[in-house]
Amino acid sequence: MTGLRGKSAIVGVGTYGLGEAPGLSEYEIMTGAIERALGEAGLRAKDVDAVFCTSMQQNMGSLTLAEYLGIQPRFSDSTVIGGSSNLAQVLIAMMAIETGVCETALIAYASNQRSTSGRLVSSSKPDPYEAPYNPRQPITSYALSASRHMHEFGTTREQFAEVAVAARAWAAMNPEAFMRDPLTIEDVLSARPISDPFTVRDCCLVTDGAGALVVTSAARAKDMPKPAAYVLGAAMAHWHRYIANMPDLTVTAASESGARAYEMAGVKPSDFDVVEVYDAFTINTIMFLEDLGFCPKGEGGRFVEDGAIAPGGTLPVNTNGGGLSCCHPGMYGMFPVIETVRQLRGEAGDRQIDGAALGLAHGNGGVFSSQVSLVLGTQATL
Repeated sequence: MTGLRGKSAIVGVGTYGLGEAPGLSEYEIMTGAIERALGEAGLRAKDVDAVFCTSMQQNMGSLTLAEYLGIQPRFSDSTVIGGSSNLAQVLIAMMAIETGVCETALIAYASNQRSTSGRLVSSSKPDPYEAPYNPRQPITSYALSASRHMHEFGTTREQFAEVAVAARAWAAMNPEAFMRDPLTIEDVLSARPISDPFTVRDCCLVTDGAGALVVTSAARAKDMPKPAAYVLGAAMAHWHRYIANMPDLTVTAASESGARAYEMAGVKPSDFDVVEVYDAFTINTIMFLEDLGFCPKGEGGRFVEDGAIAPGGTLPVNTNGGGLSCCHPGMYGMFPVIETVRQLRGEAGDRQIDGAALGLAHGNGGVFSSQVSLVLGTQATL
């Protein structure tokens, strides 16, 4: 797999309808993001020969999207492994491009869940061994991991709150972010309880929104209008589907996907300038910082204290505001990738990290189930 290092690049990104997009269908807001991503790459829909689409509503998303765009691609994929799906599709696109199956891959996702229902819509069936306890998924599962982390390592509610406060501070500098009002630790702790130990501010947003990526070969990327973000490393891992089968409630398969992505890229955690992880809940950020090697297991809570991952802190994490404050349209995995690309291009405005050249985008699906890690870099990192 090391032969894939730097062979593919993201040459266009786009978002559309973040927050609320009333009156628009899933594919209408998806098309808005696609137009922007293709525009950045100087391409049109007819130039796309591979379509990747993840949908929470359509079980054949790529077929529907290609038909909607009026194109007939040589390759398509509708992978659904939860919120990590779009990152997994980057890995699939890399392999397809390198083997000559396609040249230009479009990866897209959208949800209009806030406008249509105001809540997460999922067709997942409960595990028969968990169903008798009437869990409120996915929050019950993540709350279980958070409780275990508190028990085993002494992690505190205040430390979870630090994650939410940091995300809001980044969101305050992001015009696309849905929630930008000031947030304090006390605000998080005193907010409406949802599932012990979480309050509503420990939980991701429910928003509309769409995102799209254009991926092509590194050779073709040199001729594109904007600087490319080269995929230096990519890896996937999953150890369970349902929380009852998670081997250890405090360790995720990110510990495997991250390590393999780093190996492909030839990097280590201390090399990263920006880190964008899937923060469906505050426990996610803490666990992923541990499992991805930024601090020892059990030290995540202490690692995020005193604004360490907030603007001006020691490690820029979720610089767009994350799923906690920027957007979370059903699945969030598309957006860590987009934010990483924007940071590497120097296009993040007030939240821009000076000299950002190496970024990590990490996706999570299910209940700490599927994990996908991508290492992205500028041309200088090749």
